[in-house]
Amino acid sequence: MLYDALGLASLDAAAKRRAARSLLVFSGLWGAVRVTDRIPSYRCSMGVRLPGLGALGAHWRAPMAEVLPEAAGDGLVLDLRSAAYAAAWKPKGEVAARTASVRVLHAPTRKVVSHFNKATKGRIVRSLLTAGIAPKDRPGVVVALRDLGYTVEEQAPARAGSPWTLDVLVDEIH
Repeated sequence: MLYDALGLASLDAAAKRRAARSLLVFSGLWGAVRVTDRIPSYRCSMGVRLPGLGALGAHWRAPMAEVLPEAAGDGLVLDLRSAAYAAAWKPKGEVAARTASVRVLHAPTRKVVSHFNKATKGRIVRSLLTAGIAPKDRPGVVVALRDLGYTVEEQAPARAGSPWTLDVLVDEIH
């Protein structure tokens, strides 16, 4: 759903370059990959438990903690991962302070949208890439998403050093 809505192949050249520079995709099999990394087709969700290895989220935790703070650079980290994939890496310290985790909620009920949240997240990424918008911080991404027509509410972190949550409200679930 996310990749269909993102439509990476149909982006113009400039948006594709921005995607190559800024997107990381979490994989149960490969860890974290860039959209330009060539990997074979596979089916191995981060949520599975493999014999002799255990839960993939736990398996990837240490390697991800080692390399992702550097991969995150020094700007905004917009985290669109589901819970299973979020288990593989939890931003800490200053990286967490500049991380905004996105939830998609059905506006009338404020309930988390499950299946179609991926499509909304794909549309969000596509909107940012095609508009050439690269927000530098959490307030910047809120303004950018609102300017792109999304309804966004900020949720402060439960404790210092934790990521912020941005709730994107949708009226229709598709």
